[in-house]
Amino acid sequence: MAFLKRLGWYLVGLSIGLVFLVFILKKKSGEEGIDFCYFPNCRVLKDMRSKPLTFSESLPEQYQDTLMIQAFLEDGDVDFGKSDTKSEPCKTYFVLHEYNGADLELKIKNCKEEIILEMVSSKN
Repeated sequence: MAFLKRLGWYLVGLSIGLVFLVFILKKKSGEEGIDFCYFPNCRVLKDMRSKPLTFSESLPEQYQDTLMIQAFLEDGDVDFGKSDTKSEPCKTYFVLHEYNGADLELKIKNCKEEIILEMVSSKN
């Protein structure tokens, strides 16, 4: 009888733990869930996505497309070799991504309050 009582308490604790685990994993994987970024590329892009976007005066009108920029900030690769991560007051990053069949590279200044898109170049 003692074994069945202990088994019952074990199953109660296990079921409570599973319920908490389901809620945590559901929140982590859902669209409105938490985004965990551990790698530098993901952290830089997430930081840039959280700030308002400003276009440089010298940027051609054809590249002032916010949907294209969002695609870069979602799936782009930051080239840390070319980027200047120590500059003040704004850090300069080069983000590579394929967009509409062309390999493009963005030069983005990441300031405290905003990001400034300075240049878009073809990477062929």
